[in-house]
Amino acid sequence: MNSHKRYSAQKNIPSFGSNRHSNGQGCWPVKSARFILDLLKNAESNAEVKGLDVDSLYVSHIQVNQAQKQRRRTYRAHERINPYVSSTCYTELIPLEKEEPVKKVPESQLATKSKKSQALHSGFSS
Repeated sequence: MNSHKRYSAQKNIPSFGSNRHSNGQGCWPVKSARFILDLLKNAESNAEVKGLDVDSLYVSHIQVNQAQKQRRRTYRAHERINPYVSSTCYTELIPLEKEEPVKKVPESQLATKSKKSQALHSGFSS
């Protein structure tokens, strides 16, 4: 969220490589950051509805794939028609809840199984 504020305030220009712009100018991905921020807010509200702990959520996977282009027409002068194509994408976000690590119990503290419980688990009845 801090990067979205920096980009929208246009104080810190992200670098996309030296060959992207010949004059060294960068660009601010405000629209992309807004979509990701909205997606994160949606995931947070979904977690609240499902009863998950929102404070322990983290993004385990995020992926953006290219979707099918939406084709339309734009009408020009002298009865010409040009394509009007918009490039869309699919964004996949998987938030997970952080789990507390379980400490391993030493083998000396484990209780040995009695003969009766072993007979029940093996299928024999006495």
